[in-house]
Amino acid sequence: MNLPPDLSVVVEVTRGDLVESRHRVHAAVVGDGGNVMARSHDPRVATMWRSCAKPFQVLPFLASGGFDQVRWGDEELALACASHGGEPEHVALAAKMLGSIGLEEADLACGPHEPLSARGVKMARDLGVRWSRLHNNCSGKHAAMLARAVTAGWQVPGYERADHPVQRSILGEVAAWTGVSPDDMALAVDGCGAMVMGLPLHRMALAWARWAHAVSTGDGYPARIANAIRAHPHLFGGTDRFDTVLIETTRGRVLTKVGAEGVHCAAIPEMGIGVAIKVEDGAARAQHVALIRVLQDIGALPNPVPEQLQEWASKRVWNTRGEGVGVIRAAGG
Repeated sequence: MNLPPDLSVVVEVTRGDLVESRHRVHAAVVGDGGNVMARSHDPRVATMWRSCAKPFQVLPFLASGGFDQVRWGDEELALACASHGGEPEHVALAAKMLGSIGLEEADLACGPHEPLSARGVKMARDLGVRWSRLHNNCSGKHAAMLARAVTAGWQVPGYERADHPVQRSILGEVAAWTGVSPDDMALAVDGCGAMVMGLPLHRMALAWARWAHAVSTGDGYPARIANAIRAHPHLFGGTDRFDTVLIETTRGRVLTKVGAEGVHCAAIPEMGIGVAIKVEDGAARAQHVALIRVLQDIGALPNPVPEQLQEWASKRVWNTRGEGVGVIRAAGG
């Protein structure tokens, strides 16, 4: 496989004919053996993994047998890994997951926020529904963490804290996939209130490469997670959410997971590689453009991209009068 060693990704924002802003993007493309096959700027930069860790955070629950004990299926598994759009389907399923273990919204440690999808916002407003913890894009992850505590016989309060057995088991799992000792991880609190781990970008890519290899060989729980996401991409993201659109467009050939502050990861099972990117300044407007460019450069996406992804590959800049006044694009593209 001939991959460019240095992608040097920069996303630029134009206004008229002038480049008004630039966002530098770090990236690591890694094979399941751990070799960095391509990079952009500093592939070893350390940052928080944010929501890109979700497929790994649910693995201890699956392995414990607790997931099957509560009789959850692919829909619940997809939502457990999701950064969902807070649409009615997401909210209802999260509530159902909690009800199945005898808990309710108040037991979630995550706070309420406006739905991430425009459809979720519109439907909630049309129905006169106030934002709840169930609308939080991480409510599925938290429901799974709660179920892990319940099925293991651990105390429920504090399940989100780094010293709780739920989080300690997750740390061990992440260490196994990334090769980074828990003692060498930076631990903090994520936007949803749960523990978040900081580690080098190339180690995140390694975990996703190993996950891609496991998926390609049909290996147990990773393959089960991938199949759930492929079967229910809307639950994994939502209407007009990037990960959902990309997974649907590629028919699951490329699996991506968004994270906050410009972090995004991807697995390409048929290529056996994992990708992790970090927009240096955390700008979300550069994130999808950058990931598409990296995926194109390594041959995981065509150039030009399919029509469904074009709005993500090059975004218009609009003013308050609805006029297109510039573009967000990868430099040189």
